Amino acid sequence: MADMLNELGFLAGASRFRRISEKLQQDGDKIYSDANIRFRASWFSVYYVLAKSNLPQTILEISNQIDFSHITVKNILRELTKEELVSIKPNPRDKRSKLVELTKKGKELQMELEPLWLSFSNTLKDLFSIGHPDMSNILNRLDWEINFKPINERIHQPKDEFVKILDYKPSLKKHFYELAGPWLLGVLNGKLEEDDKFTLNNPDKAYLENGGFVFYAKYKNNIVGCVALKRLDDDTFEFAKLFINPNFRKLGIATKLIERCISRCMENEAKELWLQTTMSMPQAHKLYYKLGFNDKSAPPQMDVLERTEKIMCLTL
Repeated sequence: MADMLNELGFLAGASRFRRISEKLQQDGDKIYSDANIRFRASWFSVYYVLAKSNLPQTILEISNQIDFSHITVKNILRELTKEELVSIKPNPRDKRSKLVELTKKGKELQMELEPLWLSFSNTLKDLFSIGHPDMSNILNRLDWEINFKPINERIHQPKDEFVKILDYKPSLKKHFYELAGPWLLGVLNGKLEEDDKFTLNNPDKAYLENGGFVFYAKYKNNIVGCVALKRLDDDTFEFAKLFINPNFRKLGIATKLIERCISRCMENEAKELWLQTTMSMPQAHKLYYKLGFNDKSAPPQMDVLERTEKIMCLTL
């Protein structure tokens, strides 16, 4: 039987997401049923917020934490109340709202649910990896992009106004030095380290020939950013030479380049992604922390540069 949604391609994007969501919820309901637990997959997000909250929550607070509509949360709470898993009481501080919390029965159920959630999570991780090893972050990025600029606005936006991340190709080689060279010369007061002299002029030999990668950011037909992903060993990478043209900052380009590095690491089943930086880049450090990097000492396989003052690592 032909699948009409396949024929429609991207036009059926929302319909396919809904179909996948419905299948996941149906299978989730079967998992709870097989475990003899009266619970539904559609309740999970609301229930989880209440299970992890030390204080009662208003419906608005629950909605904000999971970005569900007010009416959707109210409908789920109605079902949870019917099962005596939550209690809803007037808010003494605000008569317009109500306070929601788990009942004793709801808290006891949590003990049964958590081992099941762990198994479910591991199974979903394996399932999503079939689509892409970094599928969770891909969905996060898609979610963020839609919130940042809705589809109804994007439909009128020229294609060249979207930032694209490109893999290395010979015609892009010159841009690596053009972008990162002047910046690095400024940082080092006009004197490059020996490693920099070679990598800036030969990104293909320095990175690609050793199992690494080089990525470029393109915006409005301009190459506006670059980053190198250096392989340290079979399980470890380091990203370096991240630079964005100052005229094109605040477009999220640095984040997109780092996310491409993370995705490529996961595609290669890497366990760690490292970076070296200086203390003069506090804004960059904030971005690294936001993306999950933590301060660590250099691993033995890393060649630490003379200018390095801070080393960070992301566990994948």
